[in-house]
Amino acid sequence: MEESDFIWMDGELVEWEEAKIHVLSHGLHYGTGVFEGIRAYEQEDNGSAVFRLEEHMDRFIDSAKITNIDLGYSKKELIEAVENTIKENKLKKCYIRPIAFRGYSKLGVNPREVPVKVVIAVWPWGAYLGEDAIENGVSVKTSSWSRHHPNVMPTKAKATGNYVNSALAKSEVNKDGYDEALMLTPEGNVAEGTGENLFIVRNGKLYTPPSSSVLEGITRKSIIQLAEDESYTVKEEKITRDQVYRADEAFFVGTAAEVTPIASVDNRKISNGRGEITNELQNKFMELVKGRVEKYKGWLHRVEQN
Repeated sequence: MEESDFIWMDGELVEWEEAKIHVLSHGLHYGTGVFEGIRAYEQEDNGSAVFRLEEHMDRFIDSAKITNIDLGYSKKELIEAVENTIKENKLKKCYIRPIAFRGYSKLGVNPREVPVKVVIAVWPWGAYLGEDAIENGVSVKTSSWSRHHPNVMPTKAKATGNYVNSALAKSEVNKDGYDEALMLTPEGNVAEGTGENLFIVRNGKLYTPPSSSVLEGITRKSIIQLAEDESYTVKEEKITRDQVYRADEAFFVGTAAEVTPIASVDNRKISNGRGEITNELQNKFMELVKGRVEKYKGWLHRVEQN
């Protein structure tokens, strides 16, 4: 992991190696935290901009609300903290990780009266699934671990505890030699990857699992709009495993994964790894996040460097 210089912690910038918490912090033991994944991109004019920062902060605040975490900061204050952290680290492009979690006071399942820590870290980060994956696609295997039922875990919150599920699935398929896991709903339909939303292409139309079954991804929302603006039909509906096997193309989307083609699922080849529509949407997405498409510049939050 490539380190930066400073991390924002509860209103103050501290040196990277000094950003520490107590080993008996509640969030460490019980998963009582929420987080976001955001990216800043270097722009065409050599400036810097964060992709859909306001929408990410809205989801961060919503996740905190769902999990009964009082952030103690307004949306405006959190956005300013992101800006300042990027500036102080002198980064034009980076990954951004806001996280809020229950800290240290007493240990026990009940989180009430346990103080909340709010942290924002930024660091350089390349392609999440690897540079080769962006070009040639990833190999995917259906995990034996199912996605959460909404009455078991809060599936609309990007909660830290939820990601034990993802970690189990990811390690399972990686051990078997695959790049990423495909996760199913408790009912057996396709949900998403361990940290990405899924799209498939069939007869020129795009399909993605309904929002009721997945985390409502910011990149997912953007790709839906981008595809529709390019006159593609996008349908949100239940998808089965064998529908994925029959897909003409398939790809993952997410802040970390961006737009990553899927080459195979459960040893079934999907197109040539990077289909025509996947390629088009991937290229358009990378153009717009770098500020090269006027129509989508409203999705970019400029960070003026010193």
